[in-house]
Amino acid sequence: MRLSRFAISKPGLRDAGTISWLLAQTLWVGGLWLLHFLVLPAIAKTGLAALLVEELGNTLRPLLVGLAAFCAGLQALVLVRAERLASLWRDMRGQLLLVVVVMAGSYFAVPLLLPEAELWLMFSYLVMAFCGLLLVLQPVPERFRRRL
Repeated sequence: MRLSRFAISKPGLRDAGTISWLLAQTLWVGGLWLLHFLVLPAIAKTGLAALLVEELGNTLRPLLVGLAAFCAGLQALVLVRAERLASLWRDMRGQLLLVVVVMAGSYFAVPLLLPEAELWLMFSYLVMAFCGLLLVLQPVPERFRRRL
């Protein structure tokens, strides 16, 4: 098996933490954005009953929020391992991940306390989606940084 010059020159790309960071980020951020801004509007445009589209959204959103919480937790572990524990609240990536985990927790906890809190569900879902978008713009944590 021959490795390309690019794969040899970039050791961070072969790191398991980097790969798991990128995979988890792709799953949860892409999933949240695809469902809300592409899949549900496309299903609504096909002419299906509005109640059916709403039911699909009500079924799929909690699944994606749970996936987002799990993947954000995995990313937090990768960040702590690559950097240090303090990076969770000092680094912007850690802060965004903490917001996602808290919002995912509130997504499941608030309806138990306030059953009519549908606006809160949409708010927390969109906050998670936009935090994910901001997280995509941040650099991937590197395990071994070059020393100058």
